[in-house]
Amino acid sequence: MQLLKLVALDQEDLTVISAHLQDAVLHVGDLSYLPKEKRFLAIVNRFDWQRDAAGATARPKDHQRRRTALRFEHVTAVRRHNIVQARPTAILSLLALQFTPTQEPAGQITLTYSGGGALRLEVECIEMELRDLGPVWTTPNKPDHDANAKG
Repeated sequence: MQLLKLVALDQEDLTVISAHLQDAVLHVGDLSYLPKEKRFLAIVNRFDWQRDAAGATARPKDHQRRRTALRFEHVTAVRRHNIVQARPTAILSLLALQFTPTQEPAGQITLTYSGGGALRLEVECIEMELRDLGPVWTTPNKPDHDANAKG
């Protein structure tokens, strides 16, 4: 089993990591801001899009999720929108990460969740790490963004 480890130091790197994190699910209680260390952490269950795209599934419904840690450095503030910290078991589904520069290299990293939730991290610069932790499990469910599309 290959564990993924990626580091983002610029906007392009962050875009690559965002693609790997699309449809990751987590509990609100798995988000942690450590202001003294200027660090934001999250533990997510990411869908392994890379494995799926490579056709590595033995059966059409043999998809995988992986336990993954996210670490953001140089975080000076965290703002929440439609995410209630007092509900630690509430489930979030991550759609994307996006960087908006303010006074470069500083800016905002926005984590957008389905259902209108978002986190905005104020950062002095981009320094982020994605690291698979090891636990992997199969799932018959593959995220489908067209399930509710009208056609």
